[in-house]
Amino acid sequence: MSAQCEVTAKHAAGAPMSVFERWLTLWVALCIVAGVALGQLFPAPFQALGRLEIAKVNVPVGLLIWVMIIPMLMKIDFGALHQVKAHWKGIGVTLFVNWAVKPFSMALLAWLFIRQWFAPYLPADQLDSYVAGLILLAAAPCTAMVFVWSRLTNGDPYFTLSQVALNDTIMIFAFAPIVGLLLGLSAITVPWDTLFTSVVLYIVIPVILAQLWRKQLLKQGQETFDRVLGQLGHASIVALLATLVLLFAFQGEAILEQPLIIALLAVPILIQVFMNSALAYWLNRQVGEKHSVACPSALIGASNFFELAVAAAISLFGFESGAALATVVGVLIEVPVMLLVVKVVNATKGWYEGPAAPRFP
Repeated sequence: MSAQCEVTAKHAAGAPMSVFERWLTLWVALCIVAGVALGQLFPAPFQALGRLEIAKVNVPVGLLIWVMIIPMLMKIDFGALHQVKAHWKGIGVTLFVNWAVKPFSMALLAWLFIRQWFAPYLPADQLDSYVAGLILLAAAPCTAMVFVWSRLTNGDPYFTLSQVALNDTIMIFAFAPIVGLLLGLSAITVPWDTLFTSVVLYIVIPVILAQLWRKQLLKQGQETFDRVLGQLGHASIVALLATLVLLFAFQGEAILEQPLIIALLAVPILIQVFMNSALAYWLNRQVGEKHSVACPSALIGASNFFELAVAAAISLFGFESGAALATVVGVLIEVPVMLLVVKVVNATKGWYEGPAAPRFP
């Protein structure tokens, strides 16, 4: 293991949860109220912002999303990829849940809940858009935020680091094909040009910029890197909240007319989070992985890269779309749900390590 990987893992293991992160649900709720109110009181400025587009990409939102995403990606050490063989069973379980189960099960849940059971209670012209938003949310795997969740479970920092690096590498190549496939299977028109533009703008370019910046800062020392990253972390949260205010300014009328929408969209997301985390946790026990590996594996399987999902939804379907709203519901419930998963895996450590636990070679 390189010295830099070791330093990165130690910092990931000890990174505290910031006030913004701990109270993210509260900030998002306040953004909903502020966005809806401002959109109703001052519609003209928000409509003007919505028209600031280049090649179908909203410029203010594009800039905000880069500020959101780049600090998260700077935490990723792609040099940790060589460590995947150390916990190959846990890596295999996590990849299976993240890429073979999560997006496809969400497409099924979205079809059942949005197009079938909840359809009478939702705007008919937005059903496809809600389904698309849920698919985008599930196709974007968790990135650096999982370091926080892993630390709360005493998860193995080296496993977490290597798994996140591997996930981000796969995401560069797999996000667009999986989203395109599932949208097509859901009978939703796939805007391929906009989809690939979104991948380049919100995955490829930010990854390159983040890694170049990371490399330059690390040359100046770990203290410099940590200080800059801490400052950027605050900017990232502010950019996320500003994006949400803009989004809800456009969504305000629909929410005021049907406030039940947010609760209904949360149902398939909640089911999937608990299903995926339980599946990953159980599979790791079946293959004989340590509890310190099973915990971050379950958390990675449950969480999402919601910044990317929001960005892609806005680019593909627009501010006022049901897709954008569906991804924001994922942001709204992220923190309380993940803290609940943390509590469950910590409380079941005795069961996990009990005498009945399989121990495969």
